[in-house]
Amino acid sequence: MIFGRSERGKPPVEPVTLKILVAGGFGVGKTTLVGAVSEIRPLRTEELLTEAGRPVDDVSGVEGKHTTTVAMDFGRITLREDLVLYLFGTPGQERFWFMWDELSEGALGAVVLADTRRLEDCFAAVDYFERRSIPFLVGVNCFEGSARYPGEAVRQALDLDDDVPVVLCDARDRESVKEVLIGVVQHAMHHAADHREPVIG
Repeated sequence: MIFGRSERGKPPVEPVTLKILVAGGFGVGKTTLVGAVSEIRPLRTEELLTEAGRPVDDVSGVEGKHTTTVAMDFGRITLREDLVLYLFGTPGQERFWFMWDELSEGALGAVVLADTRRLEDCFAAVDYFERRSIPFLVGVNCFEGSARYPGEAVRQALDLDDDVPVVLCDARDRESVKEVLIGVVQHAMHHAADHREPVIG
């Protein structure tokens, strides 16, 4: 752009900005997902795991994890010239769940990231979004060395409604994460259209 005008002589496009939450259990890859796709340096609020947290932070399955998000992760991605997503990663441990209400304010939808080795860790996020009628998609983060299950098996294990998308993804891979984000935006738009009040004329 040159002096507020695009190079082709068209006025600049004011993008629509949408807020997407990234939730799930402790150590499932939320911070990694936001960092993999953000076009800005992600804001991270990670702290070292300590001895004091050992009784409440279950690291089984993620023994190599040494830090945890204590407030949120924040990133941004431009999907099109006229569409920008702001990504808010929620903290995974129960003691930080009080932040979820603040973070979910104004959200279009959410990604619930799941690890099939610890699937029960995403129940709280699924329940949270179902209770608040926030449209969400389940992204199964395919960790190396973990068993792969078809989306339908994950849907049944989580007792999800048929309209909730379940996709396999790699939270480290930018293109994989973009597909997840496009999926949640499309799902949220369909959800909004399906729940729109009919106009009485």
